[in-house]
Amino acid sequence: MSFEFFHAVDTGRARSNNEDSVAVDEANLLAVLADGMGGYNAGEVASNMATSFIKSELGRWLHEAGGKANDAEVRRAMDICVDNANRAIFNAANANPQYAGMGTTLVVAVFREGQLRLGHVGDSRAYRLRSGQLSQITRDHSLLQEQIDAGLITPEQAAPALTGSWGWATVRAADGTLAAMGRVLGDGGWYFHIADMATHPDQQRQGLGRAVLEDLLARIEAACPPDPYITLMADPPGRRLYEAVGFVDA
Repeated sequence: MSFEFFHAVDTGRARSNNEDSVAVDEANLLAVLADGMGGYNAGEVASNMATSFIKSELGRWLHEAGGKANDAEVRRAMDICVDNANRAIFNAANANPQYAGMGTTLVVAVFREGQLRLGHVGDSRAYRLRSGQLSQITRDHSLLQEQIDAGLITPEQAAPALTGSWGWATVRAADGTLAAMGRVLGDGGWYFHIADMATHPDQQRQGLGRAVLEDLLARIEAACPPDPYITLMADPPGRRLYEAVGFVDA
C-alpha cells in the first residue's frame, strides 16, 4: 500500500501567531501534529518542540527498526519518544520564565503494513475519511470528556459549554490529569468575561494559572479592537495574579 501525505495549518482569526505545528516523515510513514498553549509565544515553542523532537527521534527509530519491529515494540517506541518530548518541554518551561506553564496537545500517527498506529494527548483529534464521511477516532482528554465518560452529562449537554465559550485553555500534568483551566465568554468583539479559572491544589505555585490567563488574554488581544472590556470575578487566592496582569477593582 502506498501513502501520500498532505498537511496545512491556519492561524485563524483569533491570533497573530500560529501555535499549531505539523511534522511529516514520509520515508518512515510518520506524521505528528501539535497545538500549543502558553503566554506570549510559548505555545508556539511547545508545539514546535514536540513535533520536531518526535519526528527526529521516532523517525530514526522506525528507520533503524525497519520491518522487524512488532506492534508492541512500535507502541513502546512511541510512548518513549512522547515521554521524552514531554520532559524536554517541561524542562524548557522550568528553565525559562517566559515559557512557564507552556504545553501542547499531540497526535502521533505511524502507518505500517496498511494499518494505523495512533497516539494522542489532549483535545487535538484524528479523524478517518471513508466514503465521504468523517469519523472521529480519538477521544478528547478534556474536562468535558471526563464528565461525559463519568455519566455526569450527555454529549448533547456538553455541546453548549463549548459553543457558549469564546475560547478556553487547559494544562495537563505529566500523568495526563487536568492541572489548570480557564475559559472566556464573550461576543467576539468588545466584551469578554474570563470564567472558571482553576488550578489543581497539587499543581499550584508553578505558574500554571498565569499561563492559562496570559493565553486567554493573548487570544482576546489578537482578535479584537484595542482596549477591549474584560472582566472576571476575583477570589482572594487569585487576586494577586489578576492584579499582576493589570486587573483592577471595579
